[in-house]
Amino acid sequence: MIQFFHVYKSYGLPPRSVLEDISFEIEKGESVLFYGPTGAGKSTILKLLFGLEKADTGQILVLGYNILRLKTQALPYFRRNVGFIFQDFKLFPRRTVYENVALAMKVTGAPLPEIQRRTSEVLQAVGLDRKRALFPSMLSAGEQQRVCVARAIVNHPAILLADEPAGNLDTEQAQEILSLLNEINAMGTTVLVATHDREVVNHMKPRIIAIREGRIEEGGLR
Repeated sequence: MIQFFHVYKSYGLPPRSVLEDISFEIEKGESVLFYGPTGAGKSTILKLLFGLEKADTGQILVLGYNILRLKTQALPYFRRNVGFIFQDFKLFPRRTVYENVALAMKVTGAPLPEIQRRTSEVLQAVGLDRKRALFPSMLSAGEQQRVCVARAIVNHPAILLADEPAGNLDTEQAQEILSLLNEINAMGTTVLVATHDREVVNHMKPRIIAIREGRIEEGGLR
């Protein structure tokens, strides 16, 4: 389902290496955690998977797509199958909870009745149906993260990416979000999480790919 082959990535001038010779394979339905200290390159891997960044060299195959060869106009079609939970939420402050989630379906051209049905369905699933008319500023951090989860899964993605999903939450809120990710994975979605938090490892018990200074230390190719 997902394959990285000898991927390198650097930023800036002069170039600063962020990822060096990254190779791994992930099967359908797996729960995988990219674990390592801040600055190890975990978030960059997720961004490469989502097409937010491009690798310098190597090959990245996701759901049959060769990411490095994807043209800009093809990215929206690819992203219908991949949800992304961002570390800093990235919610629209002037849109309601319902509108933030529904927008992810609107951009795909889904018909209105389907948008209404599915958006209500996922808001119910994440426990926010009664807060659908509220704005993000009226929610707790944990509730805002739940909106992000709902938005990421509303299009039935085959793959769900989560960048430090518990990073801005207290312990109770974090455990609720991680339990939700476990439930999503149990329903068949491939879940990939980037984190430096050992508690995430303990709660999710996923396959671990350990990363340090841009290199895989363990858990890559099997």
